[in-house]
Amino acid sequence: MSTSPTHDEPGPLLGPADIRELAAALGVRPTKQRGQNFVIDANTVRRIVRTAQVRPDDVVVEIGPGLGSLTLALLEAADRVTAVEIDDVLAAALTPTVETRLPQRADRFALVHSDAMQVTELPGPAPTALVANLPYNVAVPVLLHMLAAFPTIERTLVMVQAEVADRLAAAPGSKVYGVPSVKARWYADVKRAGSIGRNVFWPAPNVDSGLVSLVRRTEPVRTSASRQEVFAVVDAAFAQRRKTLRAALAGWAGSAAASEAALVAAGISPQERGEALTVEEFARIAEQKGAAQ
Repeated sequence: MSTSPTHDEPGPLLGPADIRELAAALGVRPTKQRGQNFVIDANTVRRIVRTAQVRPDDVVVEIGPGLGSLTLALLEAADRVTAVEIDDVLAAALTPTVETRLPQRADRFALVHSDAMQVTELPGPAPTALVANLPYNVAVPVLLHMLAAFPTIERTLVMVQAEVADRLAAAPGSKVYGVPSVKARWYADVKRAGSIGRNVFWPAPNVDSGLVSLVRRTEPVRTSASRQEVFAVVDAAFAQRRKTLRAALAGWAGSAAASEAALVAAGISPQERGEALTVEEFARIAEQKGAAQ
């Protein structure tokens, strides 16, 4: 089977035949356990790079590059790309794929063979952008970890399960607004940036996918509370989302009365529910904990 580019897929990007050939040569069978669904459509990866607004001076970090479909498209557009891959077989194959298909850019590529949740530093210059097709089962924790660990990341574009995309991009008052929505907004302005069909993946997932854009806030949330303190309030508020904040935050504050006092001091009705609050309002509540005790 030829791996030469077709008229639909000029240049070094991987097409469906290339992906299957690579996978067969490596003995790779995509696993549900790691949420592996490989993108097999060159036009889709080009679209992701365009939507991510990758610039020639960008240092891009990619999580879960798989067989390298998106990696190659990013390398064409960015100054350099660092890919973080947990899978032993995929990690071993990625650099040879880059060297074969984009030899002139191979010195601009770095591989980190690790679990993204454990990564706290990366080789080379600090990353300016994060672009990734995130495994669905770990998408939110990985995204939040990377935003926390690498404050130089200004722009992020992730492809995630459509339902997760909706949750991340949800605004206060929405039915799907919750912990991921609030925590993502601690770091960034978040919006839906498109939808991706199932047929561009191998194997085709049984859910649709969505793109989420996160642009780092130019000014952090103004608060005297730490991120951990604010996130503790968020977690408590949504652990029992049907309850009023007075009841939901009773454990966090020490008692329902202390919870009510903290809420009133923060200028928030004790009868309100978590899904109505902005990240700034959660921060105001967090500031009251010491004062309420």
